[in-house]
Amino acid sequence: MSDQPRLVVISNRVAVPKARGVAGAQGGLAGALNAALKKYTGVWFGWSGEEVDEHTGEISTQTTDGVTTATMDLSARDIDEYYNGYANSTLWPLFHYRLDLAEYERETGKGYERVNELFAEAAAPLINDGDLVWVHDYHLIPLGERLRARGLKNRIGFFLHIPWPAARLFVSLPYHERLVHTLLHYDVVGFQTAEWLDSFLHYCRTELGAEVDDEAGTVTLDGRTTLARAYPIGIDWDHFSALGATAEAQKAEKRLLSSTRHRTAMIGVDRLDYSKGLPERLDGIGRFFDQHPERVRDLVFIQIAPPSREDVDSYQQIRAELEQKTGQINGARSEVDAVPVRYVNRGYSHGELFGFFRAAKIGLVTPLRDGMNLVAKEYIAAQDPDDPGVLILSRFAGAAAQLPDALLVNPHSPDDLAHAIGKALDMPLAERKERWEKLVVTVRDDNVQDWTANFLRDLAAQV
Repeated sequence: MSDQPRLVVISNRVAVPKARGVAGAQGGLAGALNAALKKYTGVWFGWSGEEVDEHTGEISTQTTDGVTTATMDLSARDIDEYYNGYANSTLWPLFHYRLDLAEYERETGKGYERVNELFAEAAAPLINDGDLVWVHDYHLIPLGERLRARGLKNRIGFFLHIPWPAARLFVSLPYHERLVHTLLHYDVVGFQTAEWLDSFLHYCRTELGAEVDDEAGTVTLDGRTTLARAYPIGIDWDHFSALGATAEAQKAEKRLLSSTRHRTAMIGVDRLDYSKGLPERLDGIGRFFDQHPERVRDLVFIQIAPPSREDVDSYQQIRAELEQKTGQINGARSEVDAVPVRYVNRGYSHGELFGFFRAAKIGLVTPLRDGMNLVAKEYIAAQDPDDPGVLILSRFAGAAAQLPDALLVNPHSPDDLAHAIGKALDMPLAERKERWEKLVVTVRDDNVQDWTANFLRDLAAQV
């Protein structure tokens, strides 16, 4: 094993072992990256999540179970411009096809570039000759170029966890060519689905005039060649499945079943984010109850939506909108002993979610646009093989390409959603089993460990 390269993972946030909230938020990805770091040895570097008055460049390190994590603090200005600003108010909405919400501010763009330079400055000394470097997500697109500028010749890969927009949308971004030029300094660039990959290759060919080999999956520009491929991410099947035997999961399952009083539970679990289609989801549920008012006694919808990015205005607006829509449905349709919608604005552990998923006979996963969506896969993994629930899935989630046996819906259409809810509610056991047995094979076999191994295999093979 002595000739095996080390692995250096760089991401906006780091799942520091025993740091509550961070590892849980990243779920199976954190586990998979920790396993890869143990296998290859190395370090995981990123922002600590802490705010300081002034950035000092000081790095804190710790090693747990053979995995070293290294973190740095950022200043309030850095966080405002790089994280809340360009990353989450410009790139995130644009990449999720929400041109109407994307903010283009010169200062936040400069802050994004500046903080990527801070990342490069801090990370470069951690990287040895021969190390594999794996950079994650939209926060750090320019980082590969910054590391190259410091003389690093390492094999450097990048994975985008969110969609890549169609070229006609992406060109609305000021300096879009520059951003993609920086992306082409990586040796391997990974996307969640073939659709996002095709959008990227189309942009490179039509807007940059790059030489694109579709068969080989390569983009050549200015004498550099980048391998671009789709690597659909999965869940940690073994870890998540094992949660079903825990007291925590079993208690959560019983808690939900006892509270629904023989009504069918339908569940949605999403971060509080406009890309998840939550207002549109409630419109579809409202339409279902308008069409079938008597079914208030048959169905209860539970929406779990932990808050996220509360400093960004659009997130405050969506929270208010959800509370209003929930109140309207419940006000119009509640009985003394039956409320049709429960909206819960907090998070739960993975064990509790397993129990909730097992108890819910319908899983509602209807993002307007999503890179993949692992909640859909976790819902399938949590089902009872003898009495599985039905997954209703947006056709605009990356997961839809892998899970065609779910009930695929247009999340923008209340009628489409209402029809799918009725179909799921009345679906015979034989059909539920047939669909689930096909879905579970994909979820089990295309897991996060294979995703990690496939990406690192391709990165290590680059010369």
